[in-house]
Amino acid sequence: MCDTSEPFGVSGGYRERASLLAGAVLWTRRTPLSARPVLPDGCTDLIWSQGRLLVAGPDTGPHFPGALPPGTSPEGRGGAPIVGLRFAPGQGPSVFGVPAHELRDRRVPLADLWPAGRVRELAERMAAAGAPDGAAEVGRLLEETAAARLREAGADIGRTTAVAAALARGRPVAEVAGAVALSERQLHRLSLDAFGYGPKTLARVLRLVRALDLARSGMPYAQVALRAGYADQAHLAREVKALAGAPMGALLGPG
Repeated sequence: MCDTSEPFGVSGGYRERASLLAGAVLWTRRTPLSARPVLPDGCTDLIWSQGRLLVAGPDTGPHFPGALPPGTSPEGRGGAPIVGLRFAPGQGPSVFGVPAHELRDRRVPLADLWPAGRVRELAERMAAAGAPDGAAEVGRLLEETAAARLREAGADIGRTTAVAAALARGRPVAEVAGAVALSERQLHRLSLDAFGYGPKTLARVLRLVRALDLARSGMPYAQVALRAGYADQAHLAREVKALAGAPMGALLGPG
């Protein structure tokens, strides 16, 4: 969920705010990354870090942020913030121009996906905007770039948005396929291209996101399991461990 308690770009740790791009979130981090992993959420990110543009694909398990491409480190150069634009599930592939399953569990330079000249020009603009400390301006450039790419692609993500919303509500895959006028096989192909994995996996990931949001609010785990759509608390515990690599208590604890 978005942290709106402080303005985007203030010093401290991680901050995020709703993007001007519908469904997306702008985030920034100024301090070294903690040992906590990034958890699966069905999203892809476009990231500005140390003068480089990187793409984070959809995860199927915990990702430790230190595992960036060669030449980058978890901290921004000279204390400069890392800035990212996290796309809503299904939105990123139209921006990057490749199916989401090709980016699954990967972090790659944007130059591997776009023409090198275009990436170099954009990086130069962002470097100028970020000197000495322009996180908000860098975020605006990320938004503008993504919006332009979506217009170029003529992207219509209405169907993928409907699929993600229905699966997040716990609707059966067959029912979701029928609602968007697809066969289950067609829905599976659409899901691989848009989300990086099939609809059943996406449903598990989105259920995990909901469970973590509820648990962070202080709700007892038994009630979290019921509200998020698990069979019982034991089922919740198994799924959290399978997708996040750690028990709920470790994920929500201090540090």
